[in-house]
Order: sequence, then structure tokens, then C-alpha cells
Amino acid sequence: MSKKTNYSYIGIAFIILVFGIIFIPKIVDRISNKDIIRNESRSDFANDKKSSTSDLAFIEINGEPKKVPAFSFTNQYGKTITNKDYEGKVYIVEFFFTTCPTICPRMNENLIQIQNTFKDFNDFGVASFTINPDYDTPEILKVYADKYGVTNPNWHLMTGDKETIYELSNKGFNLYTAEEEDVLGGFEHSGNFALIDKNGFIRSRKDNFGNPIIYYRGIVSEAEQVDDEGVKEEISALKEDIKKLLNELNN
Repeated sequence: MSKKTNYSYIGIAFIILVFGIIFIPKIVDRISNKDIIRNESRSDFANDKKSSTSDLAFIEINGEPKKVPAFSFTNQYGKTITNKDYEGKVYIVEFFFTTCPTICPRMNENLIQIQNTFKDFNDFGVASFTINPDYDTPEILKVYADKYGVTNPNWHLMTGDKETIYELSNKGFNLYTAEEEDVLGGFEHSGNFALIDKNGFIRSRKDNFGNPIIYYRGIVSEAEQVDDEGVKEEISALKEDIKKLLNELNN
């Protein structure tokens, strides 16, 4: 072996030694302080960068962003809840009834899953309005909430005047509800969820053509992916968009 080759090996060894002395202690220190996990592997929604406005669309009526109408109802604890209780919070709106034998259980199981995903966020909530207020008293709603595992203090299951609830649903949110004796359970309603931002505006993502999807399908679960009729789940999309709104700066 020539002296030139020896010098090459000595040079490489020297570079490796210097790298070890300078950089390895820093890497070890970062690992011990969890910097690598904290900065390069962020999966926690709370660590995402705050923004003034996300790419989610505002739902517009006659050219004006649609805002949640004023409402006042009684929740599962007998407390009066209004739209002002949701100010500064991102929340989901649904219309349901506790004796629903079809889609409501699936909708609320999906909402529980979303609740648990955002359990560490004090500015996330759900507004559930019963369309059968004659039966769904605060006491009935409390039993229902306990049965499904509602733990979020910002999740209010609300009851009140039937006509007012139906007006809020059909005109305030354009989420169809109706009392129909001929259908199973006696009531018809949309299985969709509305997504509301911190300022009370109805928001949604856009479709492939750039139009707002307006509402999110609440019946098909993430685990199912697609139901028997080929309808795709939108719970994963809803969770992504909740995340975006939580990171919008409150105006």
C-alpha cells in the first residue's frame, strides 16, 4: 500500500472523528430533549401553524357569507344554551332524535369518534338539536348522551319548541327535517353535518370543480370507507377541516 493511500485513509478517519466530536453530542442532546420528535414528527393538531383564514369556503347566500342564526334552547342539563355559547369555538351541527332507529346512531357514533380526536381542544364543540322535542326532554337527552359517551362540555344536546327547531333546520341551515308518520321512526332528516367556524360562519371544503360541498356526510364511518350504496365517507375530511378551523385566528 502506497503512502498516498495511507494519507487518504488517515484523512477520512480524521473527518469521521471530527464529525463525531462536533455533531453526535448535539444529536444525543436533541433526542434527550425530545426536539426531534417535537419538531420533525409533529402529528398533534395543536402544533400546526396558525393562520388568519384557511382554504375552506364560506357558504354564501345572495352573495353574503351564511352565519348561524340566533337560537336559544335547553340542553341535557336543563341549561339554556344560545348561539353565543359557541362564539370563539369550532363546532359541528346535527339534527337528530333519540328514538331514531336508522341513521342517528351511526351519526352520533361518528361524532363520538370526532369528539375523542379533539378531546384536548377547549374550543371545539357539537350542537345537537332534537327534531322530536315532545319526547326528547332534557332528562331523555342526558340519558342518551351518557349512553353514547358524550364528555365534551361544549357538546349540547338541545330541545325546545318544535316549530322553532324545524325553522332553524330547514331555513337556518337548509338541513332537511320533517315529521312523517309513514317513515320508520316517524321523522325524516338529513344525515349531514354542518361545520361552523369560530365566528359563527358555515364553512366547508371545495369539490374538484371548486364549488363548496356545503355539508359533510355524517352516516358512513371512516372504518367503513364506503357504504353498501357506494357512498364514500367524509368523516376523515371533516376532521381535517375542523383542524384547519381550529388553527384559524379568531377575528
